[in-house]
Amino acid sequence: MLKRIYTKKLIICAVALFAILLIYAIPNKKEMNNIKEELSYVNKDIMTSNIFLLDSNNYLASTKIITENKDKEGLAKELLEALIIDGPKQDKIPSGFKAIIPSNTTINSLTVNNGVVKVDFSSELMNTNLENEEKIIEAIVYTLTSIDGIKQVIIYMDGEILIKLPKSKKTIPSTLDRSFGINKEYNVTNNKDINKTTVYYISSFNDEKYYVPVTKVNNDNRSKIEIIVDELSSSNVYKTNLMSYLSSNTKLISASELDDEIDLNFNSEILSDLNTREILEEVIYTISMSINDNYNVSTIVFNVENEEIYKSVMKSIE
Repeated sequence: MLKRIYTKKLIICAVALFAILLIYAIPNKKEMNNIKEELSYVNKDIMTSNIFLLDSNNYLASTKIITENKDKEGLAKELLEALIIDGPKQDKIPSGFKAIIPSNTTINSLTVNNGVVKVDFSSELMNTNLENEEKIIEAIVYTLTSIDGIKQVIIYMDGEILIKLPKSKKTIPSTLDRSFGINKEYNVTNNKDINKTTVYYISSFNDEKYYVPVTKVNNDNRSKIEIIVDELSSSNVYKTNLMSYLSSNTKLISASELDDEIDLNFNSEILSDLNTREILEEVIYTISMSINDNYNVSTIVFNVENEEIYKSVMKSIE
């Protein structure tokens, strides 16, 4: 009998103790709000920057990494260090991507002046294979010109301007910008009227979407916006792991460029829903990013049969 009483008391004590611990373990509403405020405060301090890294299909792709520097020179150096294989910033590279600049490459110096980055690398920069030596240049140029206000890049190796790639013997401009192209694909039949148009496609890794630019080098004499829309609407799947969500029935009726803005007028096939009159975000992004690399504009207006549907500001897209 006594044993049963003691057992009952022990059970009651244990339950009471558990209840007390549970009350202290679960924060009250005020504490929860404080935690949320602290997390929100921390998130405001996190900065991310665009960078072009190799994806699993060996395409240079646009993604973001967490960065610390706000000044242009510090940020430029930080991003370049993330491009170096086994470099000091490798822990920042997201899953599915990898650096491209050969390991042991060092940055001798870096300056930014009037929108131009001058960066001097050690000679290890070109210790790579034939396939990747031009991609290294592309990654450097596209990454640095993703920084607001930077338009051009001059690359040095041990104090000498790099104007010839050692393996392909290809001559490159001494001052580089995005007209140099990226992930280039050639379809040239003659040396006349060569056109370079960069088109952005969609790819994914672990269900996370990202954007891949491909520069088409050909003899197409159409306007770049015509080429962009035609390429994106020609097929839902451009190549393995490169996609476009633009309907194959989409037609560009007209395009006009004025000052800092380009106005596009499409047929209704660009809409994802006729009732809501919406355009898919992926369609807006692929067209806008493609225009940004080919035109010097900051605003893109999407019209459907002369009705304004969406205005894309490039700063918010990037």
